[in-house]
Amino acid sequence: MDVSALNATQGYADLRRATGPAPGGEPAAPAATLARDFAATLREGEETAIAAMTGGADPHSLVQALVQTELAVETAVTVRDRVVEAYQQILRMPV
Repeated sequence: MDVSALNATQGYADLRRATGPAPGGEPAAPAATLARDFAATLREGEETAIAAMTGGADPHSLVQALVQTELAVETAVTVRDRVVEAYQQILRMPV
């Protein structure tokens, strides 16, 4: 048996394990993680706004929370627009 073939076989086996699913279950999808983070940002912004209305938060933290929420919404809208644009380009492709 050739030693280089044995080394190549072992290397392929190692790569197969590295690209397989995680042993702790299914890994979280990137879209699911982004959606969870987006929802958490909106929730934190709402909680800070409610606290500011009741006098429990200072104006600086309110403005910071509102800016973070605005940035998250603008990012979500941009991603949505790009997905819609890509879908429309796929529909325009000749079959």
